[in-house]
Amino acid sequence: MATVSDIEAFTPDITSSYGEGLTKEVTTFILETSYEAIPEEVIDLSKKSILDGLGLALSGSVAESGRISKNYLKTLGLNGETTVIGTELRVPERFAAFANGIGVHADDYDDTQLAVQKDRVYGLLTHPTAPCLPAALAVAEKQDRSGKDLALAYNLGLEVETKIAEAISPRHYQHGFHATATCGVFASASAVSRLYGLNSDITARALAIAASQAAGLRENFGTMTKPFHAGRAAEAGVIAADLAKAGWTATDKILESPRGFFQAHGGGYTLEALQGKLGDPWTFMDPGVSIKPHPSGSLTHPGMTKMLELILKYNIQPDEVETVDVGTNHNMPNALIHHRPSDELQAKFSMEFCMAILLLERRGALPEFTDEATNRPDVKNMISRINFGVHPEAEAAGYDKMTTIIDIHLKDGRTISGRADFGKGSPANPMSYDEVAEKFRGCAEFASWDKARTEKIVGLVRELENLESIRTLTTLLAS
Repeated sequence: MATVSDIEAFTPDITSSYGEGLTKEVTTFILETSYEAIPEEVIDLSKKSILDGLGLALSGSVAESGRISKNYLKTLGLNGETTVIGTELRVPERFAAFANGIGVHADDYDDTQLAVQKDRVYGLLTHPTAPCLPAALAVAEKQDRSGKDLALAYNLGLEVETKIAEAISPRHYQHGFHATATCGVFASASAVSRLYGLNSDITARALAIAASQAAGLRENFGTMTKPFHAGRAAEAGVIAADLAKAGWTATDKILESPRGFFQAHGGGYTLEALQGKLGDPWTFMDPGVSIKPHPSGSLTHPGMTKMLELILKYNIQPDEVETVDVGTNHNMPNALIHHRPSDELQAKFSMEFCMAILLLERRGALPEFTDEATNRPDVKNMISRINFGVHPEAEAAGYDKMTTIIDIHLKDGRTISGRADFGKGSPANPMSYDEVAEKFRGCAEFASWDKARTEKIVGLVRELENLESIRTLTTLLAS
């Protein structure tokens, strides 16, 4: 039983003025930042993530979670004007945001936010596009807005989301919250509030309503509920803005309040990571956002990048491999928990599978991350030869990196080794728009999408600022 002193220790000082005016600062940024104020480099980087997100919504539409989501929405008898990507469904905006958010995150193939502060485990924070883009796209489609309007709302929402994720205490993630879900609600609420043209007071209420929907637990990683988190975060922002616009009441200080988001979800926050930092610098510029070359957890990517490099450089054949040692810092195995995966979702969080499939197929794309591939006898045999654990060199490199050490022991006695701190697609080794377009083509092909339509989408997003109506784009994304 808690004692009086215990209760006092966990009772916040409701008279505290720490961070006073922070929510107001965020709403001012959302409502007063113009498209012209966003650096051209940020717009260019954001177009890569937008194209990436649209492709992932396409491939996600044919995932099992996409099938279930589509059938669930059909049972609701919904009629609306916004597109569930990859399907014939047109539903109200909140439900399009929900389904498309699930789709973007379904294959764990979507972009990731890099952290600034060194105490952020893995140096990663959120999957920023999954909760932001679907909400912005749905409302922009309903309102028949321009490509420039979509780009502005998306960039504002993503900037708010990533700075909030940077500010909250790292115990938020360490204790089990999924930041894509919990911080993602602010992305969707911010983007939709801007598209609606809400004033500062109503936007503050939208953020507060969104914050009360902030939820998602890491225990569900490796299941369909992980992408559900992204879908619900996208939907929550639309609901929040709709209710606030209708007159729903909520606090105007949800971020800085001692009983608000930061304190309740993280036990505190770093004010300096958010105050005065929105757009200064933009997260897309510094520290950046990574785009994934493989449909697996980000923690596997440095190792996968290095493994594929070694395989191709030394022409390593599967039957030449005796064993492989893969070492990281001790935090990474806490997330890469599936050492003998039995389905595609577990395979995404299995370092052993990711190494094995590269050794066998020399690639790791959507066709390699299936239930069938995961359970192939040759894959299981190769997995048994891979040892994954903590390496002292990786441990010493720091927990803000994903340092991965690989030693491939061959049957002829040779050992081929390599180290990577970052994977392909990271700001340190970025993908070009053309490379992202190639990834988009792979996602579209996986969804059996028409090639001519695919190329039109690639071209439209490349010149998004010139698109007069988002409906031109969403029409191409609907079956």
